[in-house]
Amino acid sequence: MELIPESTNLMDYLEELDVVNFSYYLIQKKMNELFHEGQSEMEKAKIAFEFVRDEISHSWDIQSTRVTCKASEVLYYKEGICYAKSNLLAALLRSQGIPTGFCYQRLMLFDTPEKGYCIHALNAIFLKTLNKWIRLDARGNKKGIDAQFSIDEEKLAFTPQKEFDERDYPIIYAKPHPKTIAVLEEHTDALEMYKNHLPEYL
Repeated sequence: MELIPESTNLMDYLEELDVVNFSYYLIQKKMNELFHEGQSEMEKAKIAFEFVRDEISHSWDIQSTRVTCKASEVLYYKEGICYAKSNLLAALLRSQGIPTGFCYQRLMLFDTPEKGYCIHALNAIFLKTLNKWIRLDARGNKKGIDAQFSIDEEKLAFTPQKEFDERDYPIIYAKPHPKTIAVLEEHTDALEMYKNHLPEYL
């Protein structure tokens, strides 16, 4: 699938946002722990991706009711659903001058269409050394999910099954989709939100 940037201006993918708040002191502190000047763009991208994938728990996996949204909240509580985790990964990478956008998939919420669908969030980053966008999914690995940092063949958490009406959205958004932020802001119980209120379409 060909990825389509929403904007041709890479600066739009470096902007600080309310939910991608990389100036916040906690994120600045984590940046100083993770990154240093001697690292390449590729090394920084891989370090940030693996940190968010492995060190920030997915709310559903740990059965936590806490809802996080802003990158700083996700880092502080070390948990969030994919929408929240993608905000943190964007904050860490944008802080290092690596253009980072938001991508989405439509997936079955559980294992059958009858149990409903949801929009799943992941990130796309622009690597200047390769002059291309690649997608990364920091949702968090578990049995059956093995997302990896890969610059050639995508190794994402999920591969949409078209026969079940799942799909990839090709657009790389400069800001998180409003539907994903709205659902986080409107709910206080992450488990109830996850089961019943995630958007099914963009």
